[in-house]
Amino acid sequence: MSTRFLRGLTILCGLSVAHAAHAQQDGAPTPVPIVSVTASATATVPNDRLHAWLRVEVDNPSAAAAAADVNARVTRILAKLKSLPDAQSSTSGYTTQQIVEKGKPTRWRVVQTIKVEGSDFGAIGEMAGRLQAEDGVALSGLSFAVSDELRRRTQDAITQQAIAAWRMRAQAAAHGFGAPGWRPGRLSIQAGDGPRPYPMMARAEMQMSAAPAPVPLEAGSTDVTVSVTGEAILDPIRR
Repeated sequence: MSTRFLRGLTILCGLSVAHAAHAQQDGAPTPVPIVSVTASATATVPNDRLHAWLRVEVDNPSAAAAAADVNARVTRILAKLKSLPDAQSSTSGYTTQQIVEKGKPTRWRVVQTIKVEGSDFGAIGEMAGRLQAEDGVALSGLSFAVSDELRRRTQDAITQQAIAAWRMRAQAAAHGFGAPGWRPGRLSIQAGDGPRPYPMMARAEMQMSAAPAPVPLEAGSTDVTVSVTGEAILDPIRR
């Protein structure tokens, strides 16, 4: 893990105390306090995947003609997208809608969406502009994300940091309560999978409506977090 992944490192901790036994009775042993401790480590990583949604839309008085036009254009577009390096493309939503407007002939609107995912942002942006000029495609959304591989590598790299932060907090809790020592109880380590990519539609369509040119792209970054939560069982306080 490079040092840039560690720039966003933060440690978030909280404490709550519970007793493992009821109030002390005559002759009963001193209750053993259990401290619930939470700690997390976060690394900021650059987004390395681009998700783009392309929309093919056709209006025609004949529903069959509109569908045939959309199908032909989508087939042609998918063939062009195969030339993109390290990219995957697939079709998604498909809708057929009858459009009725006062004073105008009834028509049918058929819409098909194509999703493109890849790591070469420049190539995808250039292809989007080319498809707009040649095939009348609209770029209906863009989204950046961290790849599963990079997310797993980052989580592996910061897991030990989260555990170390948890141990430090547990040790501090034991010292604060005057306990001579402590031992870990039940623990859980949580590493989120991150949000699912979704299209930022308004911004993307505004960019594509200006001119059939490569789309300006700024990938940004994403925070990857690993959290450790569990019990620190304190040794009985000597009296």
